[in-house]
Amino acid sequence: MAFNPLKEKGIPLEKQCRDWAELNVEPYKKDAVHPYSRCRGIVMNGIEVEAVMFSHQMARNTLDPEIKKQLSLMRRIEAQQQKVMNWLIPGDETTLEVTLGYEQVAVDLTAWVAQHEPDPYLRQVYEFGLLEDFDHLYRYANLYGMLEGRKAHEITDRLTEIMPGRPTIYEHRDPRDELRRPMTALAADPQSVLNALTIMSAEQQTMNFYMNIGNRYMEPLARATYLEIAQIEEQHVTHYESILDPTVGWFENLVLHQYHECWMYYSFMQDEIDPRVKAIYELHLAMEIEHLRVACELMRKVEKRDPEALLPQDIGQTVAFKENKAFIRDVLARQVDLTSKDSAFVPVADLPDNDRYFKWNRTVNAKGVPTEDVIDRARRDGGEYRLETEGPHPVEALRADAGAAQTAYARRLR
Repeated sequence: MAFNPLKEKGIPLEKQCRDWAELNVEPYKKDAVHPYSRCRGIVMNGIEVEAVMFSHQMARNTLDPEIKKQLSLMRRIEAQQQKVMNWLIPGDETTLEVTLGYEQVAVDLTAWVAQHEPDPYLRQVYEFGLLEDFDHLYRYANLYGMLEGRKAHEITDRLTEIMPGRPTIYEHRDPRDELRRPMTALAADPQSVLNALTIMSAEQQTMNFYMNIGNRYMEPLARATYLEIAQIEEQHVTHYESILDPTVGWFENLVLHQYHECWMYYSFMQDEIDPRVKAIYELHLAMEIEHLRVACELMRKVEKRDPEALLPQDIGQTVAFKENKAFIRDVLARQVDLTSKDSAFVPVADLPDNDRYFKWNRTVNAKGVPTEDVIDRARRDGGEYRLETEGPHPVEALRADAGAAQTAYARRLR
């Protein structure tokens, strides 16, 4: 049945504040939680972080004290919601185990969005980034086995394959080639706007996570690997945020953010198998419905615009975590050798020898590449870890026994 948060009644804002005991939720059991329950929690943590940070930025660009007060009140509740989502992660889940969850999110959420993106160019944006996060999962899975002696599928189950994507060594591009063509929000399908907010928020959370925890390891190779991949996550935030419409104003953005949160909580309610976590999603949705109402009222009052004209009539397609193995294999087979040039995606073989891509890539990789070192060490220690449930790697050059076979990237850079 269609759901329209604009037609629902939420919890009054003045009744949304919770005490410390309510916020300090009992974490899940790491060896019992369903991988996609972990993934949903990670996503909603990132969505709430984006909501809080956007509200802070809006407040810094707002003069009216009454608007600042409304933003501050909603923002404090958003911050409480963020604590609940983040505090579901147990203390005995190691940094690498949480990281595997983050990368499973990046793979399967981006794959879902790509398959539900109506705009062909934006779909290509998601497919391009997907192959890079897919490779990160493979690198971290091998680091996990090396440092903790466990198999990554103990965290991800067999829901997501683990094997090379576009190798991380080749993902380092000149920053000027990370900017994409922005959509026009008024003309775009509402699904495109929601998709962009979803992946941008999730990638931003991954960037923030790696920026803050990557230096906590004593193992030099672990520190180096997080350092390298953290740089790619910053690239990805640039990649995804650049597709958003830069002409959208503060109040329209506020309304879109609040609608987006309603959509995400409503979506995840549909599939969550843990009744305790599902109840959290239901509670937060009721809060977000009120936040959306307040945001709409602010837009009407300040800009004299009708927010309903910007939003879908109802929430039809709900976002879902599911297996995407066949889809990812198809994207790998077609796009592993693509790179970006300005806002376009082109085969690396088509770039001239003096292209700025090669200069940037060779500069950052001049004294070794941590993500390559991880695999080299894993092979020396008894064999790299892969989880190829659907058969050999679809790209012959990236199979474990490829030998001298090389990707187009390798032929140009090595």
